[in-house]
Amino acid sequence: MNWDQVEGNWKIMKGKAKEKWGDLTDDDLDRIEGNRDQLEGQIQSRYGKSKDEAKKEVDSWLDGA
Repeated sequence: MNWDQVEGNWKIMKGKAKEKWGDLTDDDLDRIEGNRDQLEGQIQSRYGKSKDEAKKEVDSWLDGA
């Protein structure tokens, strides 16, 4: 799956994101609105990950979506 598909189906994908990153709140996911940079930033903030770690997690999540 590519990021354009995620953005286009964000209402569905945010539930999957919530399953993967349970510490992200519904408000976080609503603000992200399918923006990859914001998702990576929230993962960094909530989980104390580096930018590269967050990017790799999102890439892995996309491969499984």
